[in-house]
Amino acid sequence: MQFEGFSKLDGPEVAVLDPNMQYNVPTIGCTQLNGRPPGSIQDASKQAVSCEASQKLFLDVAKVLGTDVSGASGVLDQQGGEWVVSLDFTGDGQKKWTALTREAYENTAGACDASALGDQGKCRVAVVLDNEVISSPEIQGVLTGDSQITGSFNSKTANELAGKLRYGALPLTFTQQEVQNVSATLGTEHLKAGLLAAGIGMLLVVIYSFFYYRLLGTVIFLSLMLSGLLVFGALIVLGRQIGYTLNLAGIAGFIVSLGVAADSFVIYFERLKDEIREGRSPRSAVPRAWARARRTIISANAITIMAAVVLYIVSVGTVKGFAFALGLATVLDLVVVFLFRHPIMTMFARTRAFLSPRVSGLGRVLEKDPGDEPAKPRNPRVKEA
Repeated sequence: MQFEGFSKLDGPEVAVLDPNMQYNVPTIGCTQLNGRPPGSIQDASKQAVSCEASQKLFLDVAKVLGTDVSGASGVLDQQGGEWVVSLDFTGDGQKKWTALTREAYENTAGACDASALGDQGKCRVAVVLDNEVISSPEIQGVLTGDSQITGSFNSKTANELAGKLRYGALPLTFTQQEVQNVSATLGTEHLKAGLLAAGIGMLLVVIYSFFYYRLLGTVIFLSLMLSGLLVFGALIVLGRQIGYTLNLAGIAGFIVSLGVAADSFVIYFERLKDEIREGRSPRSAVPRAWARARRTIISANAITIMAAVVLYIVSVGTVKGFAFALGLATVLDLVVVFLFRHPIMTMFARTRAFLSPRVSGLGRVLEKDPGDEPAKPRNPRVKEA
């Protein structure tokens, strides 16, 4: 009989074969058996085939389940001075374990064939986890109480095996959070629409800033352009380094970040107006306004960054992309605020246009000459008579 064709089967294809065929066909090896999908050996009431190292083993139906094990730990045997794995069983599990060890020790009715015998001629019991045999100790007697697995263990290997025995039967289930199937054409259209929305949002912010702040709107425009270039550069670097891909959620995060940037503009410029109203000249008001607005801007951006980090940690799917984009854009906005916006405002304060109410955007606060009336002290002191 020719079996060459079976050697070309992959793990999922081998998994659907009958266990007798998996075991008896010589061209089906452990590489294919170990490549079976998780859960291929799941029904405890059916026979199965698994591997220990490179040896195929034909497994009978499971007599003791992982849920029958109440505890397992790696301990140092006080008598032999060697590391062993100690096993504890539940009430019903202990009865099943005693019956299994009796059957294996006495090899009742040829319970195991020659390939399953240990060095002392007794049957081995296979412990299976995730389709693979993680241990196959030889039964050395009928065990009616707690048991030990001996072997060439050290502290690490003993505790690793104990952990697999202890947690291998946890009732874990996986819930599918999200599935999206988007064609390349549809994804491109959505991406273009998102980028268009981001462009419109930025354009509206710029138009409003020129209408309301005039010359100061130029600062807003230049800052947004610089932020956009920094974001674009960051996306290129992240795409090459970690494979980051811009999606609709990321675009939404960048759009929301425009509002964060606009808030910092408003805080700075309105604080500048307050300083001029209090009697300071426009040029001296710029550094004073920056000193007072800086802390508020940092606090607002820090809160946004923390919210983005928390959202990124606790969320799944596309929400992570939104949180990542929002946090990235906010960090870059802080960079622009400190390294560009304040220095360029200092430069504008030295120009004649900055002193013009119609051009600068400071409006009525400059229409009245601050030198007409002396500035009132903020904290007047009253002398006692």
